[in-house]
Amino acid sequence: MTNSTHEQANSTVPERAGRKEWTALAVLMLPLLLVSMDVSVLYFAVPAISADLEPSGTQQLWIFDIYAFVLAGLLMTMGSLGDRIGRRKLLMFGAAAFGAASLTAAYANSAELLIAARAVLGIGGATLMPSTMALVRTMFRDAGQRAKAIGIWTGVMVAGIALGSVMSGVLVEHFWWGSVFLVNLPAMVMLLVLAPVLIPEFKDPKPGRFDLLSVPLSMAAVLPVVYGLKEIAAEGPEPAYVASLAAGLVFAALFVHRQRTTASPLISPALFRGRGFAPAVLLNLISTLAMMGSAYFTTQYLQSVLGKSAMEAALWALLPSVLIGFAAPVATALVQRGMNRAYVVSSGFAVSACGFGLLTLTGTDSMWTVLAAAGLLACGAVVIGSQLTDLALGSAPAEKAGSASSLLETGQEFGGALGMALLGSIGNAVYRSEMPDAAPAEAHETLGGALAVAQHMPDKAASALAAAAREAFTSGMHVAALSGAVVLAAAAVLAAVALRRVKPAEAAEAAEPEPERALV
Repeated sequence: MTNSTHEQANSTVPERAGRKEWTALAVLMLPLLLVSMDVSVLYFAVPAISADLEPSGTQQLWIFDIYAFVLAGLLMTMGSLGDRIGRRKLLMFGAAAFGAASLTAAYANSAELLIAARAVLGIGGATLMPSTMALVRTMFRDAGQRAKAIGIWTGVMVAGIALGSVMSGVLVEHFWWGSVFLVNLPAMVMLLVLAPVLIPEFKDPKPGRFDLLSVPLSMAAVLPVVYGLKEIAAEGPEPAYVASLAAGLVFAALFVHRQRTTASPLISPALFRGRGFAPAVLLNLISTLAMMGSAYFTTQYLQSVLGKSAMEAALWALLPSVLIGFAAPVATALVQRGMNRAYVVSSGFAVSACGFGLLTLTGTDSMWTVLAAAGLLACGAVVIGSQLTDLALGSAPAEKAGSASSLLETGQEFGGALGMALLGSIGNAVYRSEMPDAAPAEAHETLGGALAVAQHMPDKAASALAAAAREAFTSGMHVAALSGAVVLAAAAVLAAVALRRVKPAEAAEAAEPEPERALV
């Protein structure tokens, strides 16, 4: 082989990441951990905030929900923006916004200011999440290394959501409520200092113009759907929530039409021509549906059925997370040793389905069964998430990694809301049908309502009502879990069929033009 031929062959081999890239990954995991924690970090802080700021009922709901709504609505916009202006630049902007908003939220002296700060936190979170995933895609060009890095990314994100509520409980117990926001500051400062040194810049060398009309269309598509699904899960299919859902779907159709017809779309339709991308987004949505749908029941079970305090329930709920650290590396190792990714993903769905199966065997005093079920569901979700994220990002052009990651994460937001709406509605319907007709009307709505009513009844009647409500809730959980198991079993078959012939695109990735980098 001549020298020129040898050099040409070497040029098609993906550059392997070194110590600098792995160190940069560790730096990126800090903001990812904190952004995912912020989804649940107010869990224990709300009572202290209510006592201090005295928000109205509506303001209290917005304090809790505004972060997730803004995050969901801006993910696609920020993912596409990062591809255009540079992912490191957007990451640093997000870190600065997240840190400033955290400081403002910590010392907010009114409900209105706290709501505004939480909204800015959502904007920062929407820049940080797709930026970190896209940077992982472009820093780790070797398929094997990228798979390991994405496995770490997935595990940190899932762990952050689990840790958020516990962290808030510990901090609120020993400090004031604003401390749950101040913990963000050191990580954001570290990111702002180290990112220019460790993380190279990546952006699309030919991004085209930024389509401003697509931004409000994307938000009008995402926000009403997420809001409608969450409210349907909590309040039932009221006309206003169904109308919100329908309006969102209309705007979603308009958004898709805009992306297919405009010269420079916010989300390129070419992403879906990558083999495996569309199935990965859909299957990841289904996995999140199952995970969030199960959490709707397991968290209530630990607190309202078993009678654990909120802090005790959060600590017990951490136990299944121990298994998460092993799930993604095992899945990655199986794929790298030659097992078809389709069967690994299908096995992940099967494991999660077994978790739902365990939930159907619970009584009103089955804590260990519920924790084991939660562990299986979490392990299955991490296996699925790590493999589908790797597949989706590997199928997408490197210059569109931000858009690809934002679509995955937007799908997760839809999946979470849909899981609570679908499985929650099934469980609530069974609960209402199982409650005795003689029970007070308030007790027919929710388990929490029944237990609140029981506190004002004579001891014997209170015990009977509480027992009946716990039995009814457990029956509802059984039916919802059975439904979830059926959905996951179907997803396991779909994964095996849809992904069976999707092969790692290592040759294509090696040959693709490298995105524009800024020298550091």
